[in-house]
Amino acid sequence: MAALGWLTPRRRSATARSVLAGEASAEAARKTAQAEAPPFPTNAEPEPEAEGAEPEFPVPGDDLAAAFFDLDNTVMQGAAIFHFGRGLYKREFFRRRELARFAWQQAWFRLAGVEDPEHMQDARDSALSIVKGHKVSELMSIGEEIYDEYMAERIWPGTRALAQAHLDAGQKVWLVTAAPVETATIIARRLGLTGALGTVAESVDGIYTGRLVGEPLHGPAKAEAVRALAAAEDLDLARCAAYSDSHNDIPMLSLVGHPYAINPDTKLRKHARTNDWRLRDYRTGRKAVKVGVPAAAGVGAIAGGTAAAIALHRRRK
Repeated sequence: MAALGWLTPRRRSATARSVLAGEASAEAARKTAQAEAPPFPTNAEPEPEAEGAEPEFPVPGDDLAAAFFDLDNTVMQGAAIFHFGRGLYKREFFRRRELARFAWQQAWFRLAGVEDPEHMQDARDSALSIVKGHKVSELMSIGEEIYDEYMAERIWPGTRALAQAHLDAGQKVWLVTAAPVETATIIARRLGLTGALGTVAESVDGIYTGRLVGEPLHGPAKAEAVRALAAAEDLDLARCAAYSDSHNDIPMLSLVGHPYAINPDTKLRKHARTNDWRLRDYRTGRKAVKVGVPAAAGVGAIAGGTAAAIALHRRRK
């Protein structure tokens, strides 16, 4: 039964490694954003609201506010680390046996619709072993190609529109994900976002060592990263927004004044309703029509992913 341990979610509180991972991610995110992004525009002061009108959100010109978006199944269908693994396989970084493992994990993620810490850890351990000894610059270049091949068409239009609303209001928008910070940064840049908080892999002289700084940016570590970034950016978390699909991100969502459950798993949906958080679901037929994503396409993707995983699993040596 030990092999099925990743099927059982475990709750964890913040640890010293979570804090280290969060602070390292915040530092990496700020350095990358400052190096790559043009000066962030400053909007004019917001117009006064009419008496009795519902407050506008996001609030234009509020430079003490920002938005934090989870990536997997919130901004993008599926898990970034699995799409990245698929791209590395195409470039012969590893063999068919490892691809079958990635495909099977991706099929489970799609069908279960939840992030399990041990399951995701297993995938990250595989990725770390694969990139060990490679140059950071090499993986960044390949990551750009992989985004175009496997990720660009998997962005949820509805969630992207939410992120754009914050940008249009003059606010910074950050991805917050357990995916490698390099991969997350590429996705953020392609979407026109400010930057990304992600798992920081250790490198020496530009070469990956196969180890992490702290731990994967998951659960409590995400909250620590957002907290550290908010402090460095002089943000008021009570005026910030956060978006996620997973109950594992409740610590991050609870930090901000405007938490949103996007495509929520069962536990997050229940928690959101109990705490009167806003909900958005772009997976159902009714919602999919609104954002231009045919419901049948989602069903086909699940079926196709499962079939591919099973076929590869049977053929592996």
